[in-house]
Order: sequence, then C-alpha cells, then structure tokens
Amino acid sequence: MEEFHKVRRLPPYVFEQVNRLKASARARGADIIDLGMGNPDLPTPKAIVDKLCEVVRDPRTHRYSSSRGIPGLRRAQANYYARRFGVKLNPDTQIVATLGSKEGFANMAQAITAPGDVVLCPNPTYPIHAFGFIMSGGVIRSLQVEPDDGFIPALERGVRHSIPKPLALILNYPSNPTAYVATLDFYKEVVAFAKKNEIIILSDLAYAEIYFDGNPPPSILQVPGAIDIAVEFTSMSKSFSMPGWRMGFAVGNERLIAALTRVKSYLDYGAFTPIQVAATAALNGDGSDIAEVREVYHKRRDVMVDAFGRAGWAVPAPAATMFAWAPIPEPFRALGSLEFSKLLIEKADVAVAPGIGFGEHGDDYVRIALVENEHRIRQAARNIKRFLGSAGGKSDNVVPLAAHR
Repeated sequence: MEEFHKVRRLPPYVFEQVNRLKASARARGADIIDLGMGNPDLPTPKAIVDKLCEVVRDPRTHRYSSSRGIPGLRRAQANYYARRFGVKLNPDTQIVATLGSKEGFANMAQAITAPGDVVLCPNPTYPIHAFGFIMSGGVIRSLQVEPDDGFIPALERGVRHSIPKPLALILNYPSNPTAYVATLDFYKEVVAFAKKNEIIILSDLAYAEIYFDGNPPPSILQVPGAIDIAVEFTSMSKSFSMPGWRMGFAVGNERLIAALTRVKSYLDYGAFTPIQVAATAALNGDGSDIAEVREVYHKRRDVMVDAFGRAGWAVPAPAATMFAWAPIPEPFRALGSLEFSKLLIEKADVAVAPGIGFGEHGDDYVRIALVENEHRIRQAARNIKRFLGSAGGKSDNVVPLAAHR
C-alpha cells in the first residue's frame, strides 16, 4: 500500500536503526554504554519535584490547562529573559509556552508555511528544524552551520538562488549537534541581513545555559530591532533536567507568537497545570539548579575529551551543549557515520548518534552525548581503545554490518 503524502516526504529514521541494534545487543546481555540519544540522566531538582507534588494534590489543577501557558509561567519566562539577557518581553503578547521546543518549532512551521515556501536551514542540524517545515509543505535550502565570516555570503547565495524568496532562516546556537556558539556581533549581522531581505528568523536557544568557557551564549533578541522579525525557542529539558516534563517557550515577535498561539489552541490544552506551576517555581529560582547541571556536564566533557583522546580518538572539546561533535577516526571514515555507529555497538558496546541523522553534511561525524556518569564514560573509552587496537587502525579489517544481513 502506498505511503501517505507527508510520510513519503520523510526519510527513514536513521537513529531507529541504531536503536534496534542497541536493543538487540542488550537482549543478548551486552552492557551498552549509551552516549547516543540526548536524554539527560540527571534527576530533576528536588524543589521542582516537591512543588509538582504539592500542586497536584489540589483537584482544581486536574482540569484542562491553558494552551498558551498560565499567566504566572509566562511572567516567569519574561523575568528570566530580563535577568539573563536584558531583554524586555510582554508576557501577554510575546510569550507562549510550548510542549518543549521541538513541539514549538513544528507548530510554528505549521502556522507560517505555505506549500513551496523556501526555508534556509543549517546542515547538519537538529532534525525538527528541517522536517517541521518539510511536513508543512515547505522546501529546505541548506546552509553552512559555522557562525563565521562565510555565513553572510552563504545567506546571500541562498537568497539569490531561491525562487520564491526565502520565508525564514533557522538558527541554532549553541548548536545541536555541532556545539558551535554564536556571538552577539554575529547575530547583529544576521538580523541586519534578514531585515533588509524581509526574512523571518527562528532561533533555537535550547542550550543557552549549558556552556563551559565562561561566556554565556547570547540571545538574538538582544540585538536592537530583532524582535521585529525574530522568535526564539527555549527549553527547560536540559537546563533543569526536565526532559520528560515537556516544557518550553517561544518568545519574540508578536505577530509570529500570535500565529503559533492560534495554531496551538486547536491542537492542545497545554501542559498539565502542576507541571506549569513547578516550571514557574524553577524559573523564579536563584539559578543554583542550573549551575549544578552545568557543572556536571562540564566535568563529563573534560573526562570524555581526555579519556577518548588517550584511547586514540581525538574529540574536540565542545564550548557548550551536552554533546561532542566527533570526527570519525580516519581509518573508518569511508564507512560513513551509520555503519561506524553500528560497529561501535557491535565491537565496543558503545552507542553514539550517527552524524548522517542530522543532515548529509554530518556523515563524517558522530554525536556523543554526555548522558552517562564519569565512570561509564571512562569505561566507554577503554572499550573503544580495545576496539581501535583490535582493528589495527584499518577499516578494511572490518566488514560493515550491512554485509551480515
């Protein structure tokens, strides 16, 4: 039977192939060290959990909630932006709560995209950045990810060679998966370009609080006039170790926020009210919870870079996010990221995310998530050292897993 139109536009889910192999290995009794999915292992801070438990006992909170977010939650997000970025937001017109930043991105695409609209999107990037628009009938034109001197010329080429003119530009810094970080000067250039060319900017700032080198990543809304064209998406999943709570925000331009709010009003009733109240308490906290989470990832990053380096796999130290974007060791690069990722599960009991899952320009890399403790990261490095040693540094000693099927 023929696939439905929207389903046909989606490629096979690359990560599912790795997940199946991982599950199969565990079923055989293998101890797989999972550095693949960016699923935080840290518990949600106790005070946030306690607030949830307190509120959930009130039966009045068991009713339908507010799709756009309860007023106190939107005010808390406005206060966070004022403290962290010096950005003033109207909680009634410039903020909407989302079920995580992923849902917000997908529904913004639904809200603003007409069939055939062109969207400029980094490659590699987090899949929803591209596929939210593809599922909405849009067309993706890929851009480089690096926020360097080549970015504006790439934007100029993208606009010059796009018919129709691009509707929107996607930004994601700190970037998942590459961990690149943008500066405020970079944002100023991009905003000026976008305003001149009447292009909407959608900025994913989910990793704003996971940074390691002393310089907090900026918000694009710090640029004067950016709010005329930009919306930014944030998430509490990583900053507060609340991934399963599904709590995020879209903030910025009133017209765009209104469009997203209207679409969401037809699709959901918002997160469970006790979750929204607990999230409000978290945002109104003193920041110590965020600092503790950041320090854990910082230590894990340092252990991973050191241990993997000693094992013979040089991994660049990410300046932010909970991920490392690691070049496949040269002897194995010809295999591509999917086969190499499968090989690590079979030969080293280590799972990583293949770079091809984030776009074709990611196929020489894998993404390593810092979601295991320091002891397990060191164990992964020992396993990888044995694997690299047994392979003799030559990929022709290894038969790709696809050949076994």
